[in-house]
Amino acid sequence: MAIKLFERVESGKGLFAVETISLIYNALTSFLILLLYARMDHPGTMLLERAGIVALTFTLIYLYQAFPCRLTAFIRMVVQMSLLAYWYPDTFEFNRLFPNLDHIFASNEQAMFGCQPSVEFSKHCPSIWFSEPFNMGYFFYYPMMLIVVVYYFVKRFEWFEKICFVLVTSFFIYYFIYIMLPVAGPQFYFPAIGMDKVNACDFPAIGDYFNTNDYLIPGPGFDQGFFFNLVEASQEVGERPTAAFPSSHVGISTIVMIMAWRVSKRLAYILLPFYVLLCCATVYIQAHYLIDSLVGFFSAFFVYQLATLMYKRWFITPAFKLMG
Repeated sequence: MAIKLFERVESGKGLFAVETISLIYNALTSFLILLLYARMDHPGTMLLERAGIVALTFTLIYLYQAFPCRLTAFIRMVVQMSLLAYWYPDTFEFNRLFPNLDHIFASNEQAMFGCQPSVEFSKHCPSIWFSEPFNMGYFFYYPMMLIVVVYYFVKRFEWFEKICFVLVTSFFIYYFIYIMLPVAGPQFYFPAIGMDKVNACDFPAIGDYFNTNDYLIPGPGFDQGFFFNLVEASQEVGERPTAAFPSSHVGISTIVMIMAWRVSKRLAYILLPFYVLLCCATVYIQAHYLIDSLVGFFSAFFVYQLATLMYKRWFITPAFKLMG
């Protein structure tokens, strides 16, 4: 592995596909900031942060051109993927300005299922034997992505650029939806209206309530559990009242499973239990309505095909290849 890390690759002068799509998303959201400048909380800081991301991107390109090898290629790709942790809460800075739509989704949930599945699920399965496996699955979201990305890097380097592009582009497609569709999910909406209204099947509109409020209800389940507390800690740091519909946890993890299946069926079978637990957990911990998770699953196949088509149309040849 140490030898392959420093195996030289042909150095191109252009951007990697994943960097191109990241810069496009950066530019589009920067333009949106300018349009909404007067209404936003800290638009100047957001624009400066975006400029910093551009500077970082081109610094890494310079590093790669100076030392063109697998390792520097990996760094360029992974840095763009790690920046998704910045782009996710960033969606909240936009959709907090628009009227919240949770009342529509909660009402439809009630009409379709005759209850609130996110409430009933955790209520009927509160023990550690349910709580810990589901929270483990939810926490495994990013590790599952990392495992598949590293597997491609080690075993199928020639496909590495493509899967990084497809993964990041899929995130950006979901993020655009979240910017335009402000749905916070049960863990934010239910405490905002009160459980007495939820139990009475009364789901009022709350307008731009989340523009100034972001209280997150503690997750249900066994609150002394190891994975329960890991999920709680991660949500306290990075969670915002945004990105409920469709569930990107379900959508992206489904795309990751497609990628795993295409490269190694054995890898897919190993990840399958974690994937199933993750999908169930999105509703169990009340991060999503059931309809969010269902649409997240079915949308994943369309998003995967769209991102793959974009790669094929825009990037016919890889940005790097091994030197023989």
